[in-house]
Parts: sequence; structure tokens; C-alpha cells
Amino acid sequence: MIRSLLRRRNPRRGWSNTVAATGWGESTYAELAWDKSRGASKRWAIIGVVVGGLIGVIAFAPAAWLAGAVASATNQRLLLADARGTVWSGSAVPVLTGGPGSHDASALSGRMEWTLGLKGLGLELLARQSCCLNGTVAVQVKPGFGRMNVTLVPPLGGWIGQWPSAWLGGMGTPFNTLQLGGAIRLTSPGISFESVQGRWLVRGRADVELVNASSRLSTLDSLGSYRLTLNGDPSGSGASQLTLSTTEGALQLSGNGTWGANGVRFRGEARAASGDDAALANLLNIIGRREGARSVISIG
Repeated sequence: MIRSLLRRRNPRRGWSNTVAATGWGESTYAELAWDKSRGASKRWAIIGVVVGGLIGVIAFAPAAWLAGAVASATNQRLLLADARGTVWSGSAVPVLTGGPGSHDASALSGRMEWTLGLKGLGLELLARQSCCLNGTVAVQVKPGFGRMNVTLVPPLGGWIGQWPSAWLGGMGTPFNTLQLGGAIRLTSPGISFESVQGRWLVRGRADVELVNASSRLSTLDSLGSYRLTLNGDPSGSGASQLTLSTTEGALQLSGNGTWGANGVRFRGEARAASGDDAALANLLNIIGRREGARSVISIG
């Protein structure tokens, strides 16, 4: 029986010796390690291709993407038509419209050029347009957790730009009826808009001036010049102040209001200067609700 047991054990010792002699075990482990390494290399190669593709898409993102974002943010009222180049460096023709479904549109002469780059923890947009902007105008965008800050950085002197009043006709009623002449001028010492949980807060000040205005609804060569001032609320309550005043002219405009979470609320009036009632009668009927000699302006 002992010899029988020894004979049964000998084949096992022979098998072990064969494995040790041929190195089959080490070869199998090496192949497994090679397969694992090759699989990891393939995965890293795929990741590299994907990352490289994303970087390429971002670096060469077409200008049309920025145009689409602007159109969406303004509910189709401001369009960047014929956009060329990339998101980072491109040009387009600014067009004002009456919004979705509107047949009114008005384009500026000449193209607006821009460059977009990193600025600190955000982005900075530099815009130039020979017809209308005062040199290079900077807009800085800083995203955050649940908020976003947009700051307009004016050139020296605070004068940002000037546009023909006729451009407003593209927005439809009542501007297409008024057919304004003159110029619109934007000035500001600096102003920022911050979105916090869907609510916009304004800090700083901006003045929109209507200079030497005219209208086809009046026989007067000039109606006058006017200023609409937006004053942000430093307390952060979200209620920014609006003030309308007349600089000079036959048409006298005045009013006050707010811009906040509930939109724009404004109350004002329009009157004709002494002796100009007949020349401004049609215009006063269009501007607001007539109450005797004045026309009441009510928004919101």
C-alpha cells in the first residue's frame, strides 16, 4: 500500500517540476499583466481623443453659438446677424427686432467686432464698432454659485456709444410709428447687473440720452433732448430707480419709476411747450392717454 501511495504522488511532483521548468505560470501572469496594460492604454487613448476633441470644439466654437445665446437672452429682440469667426474672436451686424414673430427689423451700418477671453475667475468681452462705440467697450462676466455678475466697464469719460434713433424702429410699436430721428447716447461711470436666484440687482448708474429727437408725427424739426437715468439700489433690495427728464425742447417729458423683480413700473407725462400744442397734438395722442393738455405715460 505504501508503494501504491508513492506511485500516486510521483505524477504530482512531475507536474510541478514541469510547470517550474517551462515557466508556464510566469508566462500566464505576464500575459495577463500585458492585457491589463494594453486595456488601460486604450482607455487613456480614448480619453485623450475625447478631451482633445472637446478642447478643439471650445477653441474653434463658431460665432453663431454666441449669436444664438444673445438672441435667446434677449427673447429675439437683439440679433447678431451674419456672425463670422469664432466665439472668441468674431464679428456680426447688430439687428433690433420686435421679438418672435415680428416683421420689424433694423440693422446698424457696419459690423461689430469682439474678442472674448479669460479675466480673473470670469470672462471679459471686448467690443468695437466704428460707427457707434467709443473705442473698445469691456463687459466682464463672473459666474458664481447660484449667481452671475455682469459689469459694464466704460471707456475714459464714461461715454460708451451713440446710435441713430431710427434703429429703435426695428423693435416695432410704438417706435416704428414714431419713426424717430436724432441720436441715442449711452453714458455711465460704471454699472453692474447681478443675478441672484433669478432676481437681478443693479449697482451703479447709467444715462440714456435722446439727443435732438424728431418724429414724422410732428411738423417740428426738433422735439428736444431727453435723459432717462437708471440708478441702482446699493441696499440690494432689487428696486432700481428710473427718472425721465427733459434737457430742452418743445415736447416736455417727465416721470419716475422702478425696475425690479416685478419688471418695470413707470408713471410719467408729456406736455407741449407753450405755443406748440397744435404741432404736437398727434404725437401726444400716440405717446400716452390724453388727459386734457397732457398725455399720461403708464408702464407696468
